[in-house]
Amino acid sequence: MQKTYQPEAIEKHWYTQWETNNHFAPSGQGSPYCIMIPPPNVTGSLHMGHAFQDTLMDTLTRWQRMQGKNTLWQVGTDHAGIATQMVVERKLAAESGQTRHQLGRETFLDKVWQWKAESGGTITRQLRRMGASVDWSRERFTMDDGFYKAVQEVFVRLHEEGLIYRGKRLVNWDPVLHTAISDLEVENRDQQGHIWHLKYPLAEGATTAEGKNYLVVATTRPETLLGDTCVAVHPEDERYQNLIGHYVDLPLVGRRLPIIADTYVDREFGTGCVKITPAHDFNDYEVGKRHQQVLINVMTPEAKIRAQAQIFTLTGEAVTDVDASLPAAYAGLDRFEARERIVADLEAQGLLEKIEAHANKVPYGDRSGVVIEPLLTDQWFVKIAPLAEPAIKAVEEGQIQFVPKQYENMYFAWMRDIQDWCISRQLWWGHRIPAWYDEQGTPYVGRTEAEVRAKYQLGEEIQLHQDEDVLDTWFSSALWTFGTLGWPEQTPELKTFHPTDVLVTGFDIIFFWVARMIMMTLKFTGEVPFKTVYVHGLVRDSQGQKMSKSKGNVLDPLDIIDGIKLETLVTKRTQGMMQPQLAQKIEKATRKEFAEGIEAHGTDALRYTFLSLATTGRDIKFDMGRLEGYRNFCNKLWNAARYVLMNTEGQDCAQAGGECTYSLADRWIQARLQQTEIQVNQALQDFRFDLAAQALYEFIWNEYCDWYLELSKPVLWDEDASEAQLRGTRATLVQVLEAILRLAHPMMPYITEEIWQKVAPLAGCAGETLMTQAWPSADVSKIDEQAIADIEWLQAVILAVRNLRGEMNIPPGKALDVLLRQGDVQDARRLQENQRFLQKLAKLASVRWLAEAEEVPPAVTQVVGTMEVLVPMAGLVDKAAEQARLHKEIQRLQQEIQRVQTKLTNPNFVDKAPAAVVAKEQAKLDDARQVEQKLTEQLQKISAL
Repeated sequence: MQKTYQPEAIEKHWYTQWETNNHFAPSGQGSPYCIMIPPPNVTGSLHMGHAFQDTLMDTLTRWQRMQGKNTLWQVGTDHAGIATQMVVERKLAAESGQTRHQLGRETFLDKVWQWKAESGGTITRQLRRMGASVDWSRERFTMDDGFYKAVQEVFVRLHEEGLIYRGKRLVNWDPVLHTAISDLEVENRDQQGHIWHLKYPLAEGATTAEGKNYLVVATTRPETLLGDTCVAVHPEDERYQNLIGHYVDLPLVGRRLPIIADTYVDREFGTGCVKITPAHDFNDYEVGKRHQQVLINVMTPEAKIRAQAQIFTLTGEAVTDVDASLPAAYAGLDRFEARERIVADLEAQGLLEKIEAHANKVPYGDRSGVVIEPLLTDQWFVKIAPLAEPAIKAVEEGQIQFVPKQYENMYFAWMRDIQDWCISRQLWWGHRIPAWYDEQGTPYVGRTEAEVRAKYQLGEEIQLHQDEDVLDTWFSSALWTFGTLGWPEQTPELKTFHPTDVLVTGFDIIFFWVARMIMMTLKFTGEVPFKTVYVHGLVRDSQGQKMSKSKGNVLDPLDIIDGIKLETLVTKRTQGMMQPQLAQKIEKATRKEFAEGIEAHGTDALRYTFLSLATTGRDIKFDMGRLEGYRNFCNKLWNAARYVLMNTEGQDCAQAGGECTYSLADRWIQARLQQTEIQVNQALQDFRFDLAAQALYEFIWNEYCDWYLELSKPVLWDEDASEAQLRGTRATLVQVLEAILRLAHPMMPYITEEIWQKVAPLAGCAGETLMTQAWPSADVSKIDEQAIADIEWLQAVILAVRNLRGEMNIPPGKALDVLLRQGDVQDARRLQENQRFLQKLAKLASVRWLAEAEEVPPAVTQVVGTMEVLVPMAGLVDKAAEQARLHKEIQRLQQEIQRVQTKLTNPNFVDKAPAAVVAKEQAKLDDARQVEQKLTEQLQKISAL
């Protein structure tokens, strides 16, 4: 082995070996185990969330593979309709100045496929860097031929059952991209806006309780006034009881509107009187539906004011008996320009009472960055309620388990109040809707145009054109678990691996993906898609803040793995920042990774950091300090392996049998290994990756490396040790290390594979790769409780001596004489059997029992159980010099304590300084007091000698 651990070289070598030799493919042996990767966007690149999620999935997959399961981790990517179309449109504009409309649909789609072939595999290449043991031979894409057939089949069958229909409904509309978008693609931003208080004149001589001839309506969107159909008040609001059933005249338009009562109205908001615009607000739509109001659409797809309104019934039929005229002055104006003009005109007519500042949430499209408009459009919908019932039942009956369990409540809450799903998108890239229209606009659904003509008996003389829209990407990804395995064909893979075992996902897509997969999979396979949904938290920065480019706190997992120079890091971190933010960030660049760049840490250290933080359901605060610790952990394991190999290579390690005599340390480490194997296995079964990582870390670092390797030296370096004793310790060194490597492999695949290749022959292991070795199974007969108790006693005595050295400032290399007293027979036995270990590890000149009649010499003492450990101080410490040193240090600390106390009792400091600064000073005070107390106790001990 190389002297130093260099992760980059071994990681690239071993991943190539594994993939080339097809070790990621199902073995065909054992019971099946399958995980489906949540398909990342084809436009994407690896971020911390992906890296975290993929680490969890790979750990589970490797763990099950080593247990002899027929394991498939299915990989694939999502075509990402809007994101991909935007990428290619921008590329097209930059290179040729053309738009997709100038190219035409077919030519543009050829460009998208060309881009996908050249640039769409970034994230799959990065998955390899993370060590993901997915079966690349089965890689799928949600637009490949097989998946296209599955999507078509599902659409046609649902339509035939009446579960897919076309209707005119309100949707989230992106005025720039000209498409409906899902709720998940809407980003609600906090903004400082306004409430406009507008006067709506009462009709027919009606007056308010105060005698006014108008109502004051509060609104945050004056421009939608043009589409108002009624004014609503709360039915129990005494201010407006006498007006319910009366009318107002709509300002600027003149339309007469009824005053209705509805509990939707918040009496405390504004004036308690709100305008209802069913075609431009989701809540208003529901109010309008309850009161049988028409839908008046006043905006174009570009979010500009129409010259004439479109008016429809709630079922989408055109209404002709309602005046559709709109003021000509606003025709063609952008909605926000129209807002300014409308408010100005209202003010000029004396109909603007006041404007108030108001903080509210405004919906933005996460791709286009513009404000989303609720818009009335013709779309395709899935009737969800019939699909939701069996999906709810599957979770209620335990066919699907959520981990943590509380996420079931989130699932149920949404599923029991579910709305029909808008599945059409006004894009070109995606699964084109399998529907054709005649010249009258009648839709016909089928897999192909030929099938449509035969199914509906349409002759060749009837002109048909296919629907221009494509399906929401969530529609195709809802088929992921069975579509990737070959459905609608009844393939061997579908029979073997479905239902899958575990879905690893974030809580933010339980509604949009998890629930829809459950509904669709139950509908079309009769099976649940997965047996367990493991819900993890989001990866945040060390302060708990969401990572974003605007904050400059984004970490790229590949930068952590391979390292990145300061100049490159600053460029990446500051992209997207406004200039003032950038200046402030650079000025306050105190975090090590920003100020100095990031050193290479390797994949294994990053993976182990993620696992150590993976407490069920909670968000992950990613800490570079912890990452540094796990890089040191990799070094520790590497150096331990080098020690083992130096003492065992070319030696008899019992590969061919032979008598072995095992020391107490040998029996102890074997016992602790079995206990650790039980702990790690149980933690992985419970999805407690953090507990598995913690148990393994403590065993490797504290017990195997810090204690056992040291305890092996007195045997290996003892010239009088028998061959059986040497063989026993060598065998234990390599056997336990080999078991550690198997135990750690699912979490740290690269370093464990590299070391295992060197250790395996010494441990008598056969096989090409650690990946396919058997998962360690605890042998409870090796759990020697007495050995564990004896080593714990030995450790306690050694630590007692080390503490006494530290307290009395005795150099660690100075051999000590130690006396023991007040112990019991077990203490006596343990001393007799382990005197060699004690003297070696505690660096003792001698250790013996103090006779009962023997006078106790001046000594410092620590207690282990009932036994006292004494270090006689004669000749070890210059009493006067040590007293002088301690006095001086105590005086310095007292002065520091006085200084900080004065600062903390000063109101000018406490009241004006930031809370973090005050807390830092308090912590400084507490630390100084603790050190002062400790040094005072040492002084008392020295003085008593």
